[in-house]
Amino acid sequence: MRVLIIEDEQRAASQLQRMLHTCGFEFQLLGIIDTVEDAVQWFQENTPPDLAFMDIQLADGLSFEIFQKTEVSAPIIFTTAFDQYAIQAFKVNSVDYLLKPIQKDDLSAALDKFTKSSTPATLTPSVLQQLLGSLQVTSKREGLLVKEGSGFVQIKISELLYCYSEDSITFGVTAGKRFIIDETIDELFGSLDQNAFYRINRGQIVAKTSIQKIDPYFNHRVKLSVANPRDQEFIVSRPKTAEFKEWMNR
Repeated sequence: MRVLIIEDEQRAASQLQRMLHTCGFEFQLLGIIDTVEDAVQWFQENTPPDLAFMDIQLADGLSFEIFQKTEVSAPIIFTTAFDQYAIQAFKVNSVDYLLKPIQKDDLSAALDKFTKSSTPATLTPSVLQQLLGSLQVTSKREGLLVKEGSGFVQIKISELLYCYSEDSITFGVTAGKRFIIDETIDELFGSLDQNAFYRINRGQIVAKTSIQKIDPYFNHRVKLSVANPRDQEFIVSRPKTAEFKEWMNR
């Protein structure tokens, strides 16, 4: 079985490969792709895989944008950190998906459904629009549980200035403190109000209210000055720069 993984977190991609082996699924890995842009190019230049796993939130946008830019004839199993309410369209249209963190039993069930199905689920234009619409629902999450000492405390989402990933650990920064968050950047961003927070690159999420200045940066990127930057640089990745500017104008 020829498998393609589209996932922007290396740890998640590696974990998925291990779980596939644990499930006894024999496959040839064609590659791991972490952006919409690279995925579009891959599908345009290669024979479709027998099965593709797609994270919904990639470094430069939603993976659904791939279907808007090129033809994808391969069956897809989506992986997502979005909650049940935001992905009702999956159930209605029988598109396979796995909630993160992926559980072995759920993966086994999805693989079993895929191997037994004579007509694998595909994305039609109408289904794609429903999915895009369902994921634009504004998150109502107000609190965030973070580690403090040997225990946990809850902080308000509105207090977050930015979040970043370092050595596979997710940190959240407020005006006064830095906290460890027991979620991946992908999981965290999927639960935030995307009108208030923007994922500027693979490892950083910035609150709009924390951005103080935007300066040009080389290779057609921009660099942000934010409140309480600590030792971080905030550079918007090139594929996301235009979208970021549009987001700032909302």
